Amino acid sequence: MAYLFVALTILLTVYGQLVLKWQVGVYPHLISQPFSLQNIATLLLKPWVISAFAAAFGASLCWMAAISKLPLSRAYPFMAVNFFLVALLASWLFREHLDAYKIAGTAIIMVGVLVLSRSVG
Repeated sequence: MAYLFVALTILLTVYGQLVLKWQVGVYPHLISQPFSLQNIATLLLKPWVISAFAAAFGASLCWMAAISKLPLSRAYPFMAVNFFLVALLASWLFREHLDAYKIAGTAIIMVGVLVLSRSVG
């Protein structure tokens, strides 16, 4: 069950990041200069932005459940999966450039996660 909570944390976090990227792309004028509290408030009240913040809150709840059952040193390395998923999905959804350096760096992170997950204790 603990790993289900870790997976939910990852999925909700990735969802939130992708939705926020999408929404600031849809409404770039709301975060452009000059800085305006009214523009930020308008953006924060968009339904998709609210859903992204709700996902972040849900991810926090799942994370608390996960670390109540797993040592933090065992659970935390799995958060690196966020790098992989966000990079992959951002390249697909937003046409962000995914070059050899980003792929290699992400692969190194994933290998590190595998090594750390094999740790006993």
